[in-house]
Amino acid sequence: MEFSLKLQQLPEQFFAALVQKVNKAVSEGRDVINLGQGNPDQPTPLHIIETLQQAALQPQNHKYSPFRGIPEFRQAAADFYKNTYDVDIDPDTEVAILGGTKIGLVELPMALLNAGDTILLPDPGYPDYLSGVVLAGANMVTMPLTAENAFLPDYSQLDEDTLKQAKLLYMNYPNNPTGATATPEFFAETVALAKQHGIAVSHDFAYAAIGFDGQKPISFLQTPGAKDVGIEMYTLSKSFNMAGWRVGFAVGNKDIIAAINLIQDHLFCSVFPAIQHAGVAALTEHLGQMDALSDLYESRRNALVEEAHRIGWDITAPAGSFFAWLRVPEGYTSAAFADLLLDTCDVAVAAGNGFGTYGEGYVRVGLLVSEERLREFIQRVERLQLFI
Repeated sequence: MEFSLKLQQLPEQFFAALVQKVNKAVSEGRDVINLGQGNPDQPTPLHIIETLQQAALQPQNHKYSPFRGIPEFRQAAADFYKNTYDVDIDPDTEVAILGGTKIGLVELPMALLNAGDTILLPDPGYPDYLSGVVLAGANMVTMPLTAENAFLPDYSQLDEDTLKQAKLLYMNYPNNPTGATATPEFFAETVALAKQHGIAVSHDFAYAAIGFDGQKPISFLQTPGAKDVGIEMYTLSKSFNMAGWRVGFAVGNKDIIAAINLIQDHLFCSVFPAIQHAGVAALTEHLGQMDALSDLYESRRNALVEEAHRIGWDITAPAGSFFAWLRVPEGYTSAAFADLLLDTCDVAVAAGNGFGTYGEGYVRVGLLVSEERLREFIQRVERLQLFI
């Protein structure tokens, strides 16, 4: 039986191919340091697990969830944004519960765009953004993220025809894969652009809790006028080590939220209520654990950068996220260097070209193993004598 043309047009799952390579190496008995994926290595905090356990014992939580999620979770999301970012959110009209923000990012183009409409995407960027483009039948225009512009898009490079046709813009800070962070000035520029050209904005705030050197990542919705044009998607995966729980939310512009809720009415029946109650615990209790988690990643970042500089690998320290974006040695492509590391050093990294054209020349490294293993990674690379 043939797949539909739409399924045939979907991009290859970049990370699935990477996992296959790593699994093959591990099955051969090799000691692989896997730095290629973005899977948090720390446990979910105990109070969240205990809330899930108690909620799972309640018979009412085994019934269908309300389509728009339980009121307590929407209220917790609104309170979290007020307490953390001083942003006012209406829990009834400005919150959409998501079964992980990947769902929101893929379904949003289908909710807002017609076939042939244009979406503006960062390059490099999270590969699954492309899935929503294909499913919506939209046109894609990429915005290069380069070191010369601090890995922020340069809106002056977008021509007038593109801006007239653009209906949706995606951005993501702290950024995957580059580890860059946004400034208030950039967010203000984004709001002005969106208002001038009637473009909806979606900010993927997946790494909201992870900022370094005393700088906490800022929310797009803190920008004056941001709610007039856009939303922010917040996942519990990274801030609370809940990647497998598949839960998050979108907040912001009530019309965009209504579009998300409407398409989800037809696709889902929200998230298991016990998980939503656990989400309430995550957003309201022991929030100091978020700072401790960020400190852990910063310590790992420092170990990686220190060891890389020791061998002459001139890498830039990420400002946020749990990724480092490393230039490959001269004479190598991203894919060739990633293959070299796996084949000769038993180290898995994500080739930068898998994130877009402007990812060429880089590999992405996850700060998701111990400091000792990060140092060992560099020591294994040192044996290749590439940076003499």
